[in-house]
Amino acid sequence: MSRVAEKIKSLRLEAGMSQKALAKKLGVAESFINDVELGRKIINENMIKRISKIFNKDINDISMSVEVESMEDIYNNPAGRTPSKKQEAVPKKAVEISDAWSGALASVLKSVPVYDYSLNKVLSTKLMPIENNKIEGYSQDKVLYIEIMDDDMIGFRMAKGDRAFAHYINEPENNTFCLIERHGERMIRQIKKLDSSKLLLISNKGSVRTETVFIKDVKIIARLDRVEFKL
Repeated sequence: MSRVAEKIKSLRLEAGMSQKALAKKLGVAESFINDVELGRKIINENMIKRISKIFNKDINDISMSVEVESMEDIYNNPAGRTPSKKQEAVPKKAVEISDAWSGALASVLKSVPVYDYSLNKVLSTKLMPIENNKIEGYSQDKVLYIEIMDDDMIGFRMAKGDRAFAHYINEPENNTFCLIERHGERMIRQIKKLDSSKLLLISNKGSVRTETVFIKDVKIIARLDRVEFKL
């Protein structure tokens, strides 16, 4: 649980307010508040300000934001590179300190790429903690973030611009959301196994649409584990 999540829960309990009541004030689902407090979903600056106004207390976790941003800078941009014309040369001592930080962080954090559906272009990266040499229980080389490229799954609360933490798979898993490829086109679909040879592909762009396909005609690329959506 992040410090922001802890603050929200603490202030809500102090005010004697239920998750349902807070959700109603914010115009979101009760399940969303529960996921935020459990650290399953993140909230943006606008939502933080709205919650701060409700409790009349600033919950913006500036210290943590600065700390994470600094760690990302050290991890992704270690000193010692040849400076460009617009950059100043880094003192030798600073280089040694930065190298030490990079080495230490490499064992506890990994920069996970954020891709579009093609998986050819890295849109950005996100630092993720490493535990027992894995990230959220998966091998480090099997995890990625996928930026949702359309509103085909808006009915499942996946909108264009949201990001999904995922891991690579190559076999269909029943009742999961996956990045797949069919007829040369990549898309996010919910998958249900009908039998050993057929799948039901489900989308929801305001209304549910289903399509029965043969497993051999679909390439399974990655399974979505959670979605971090924009408000």
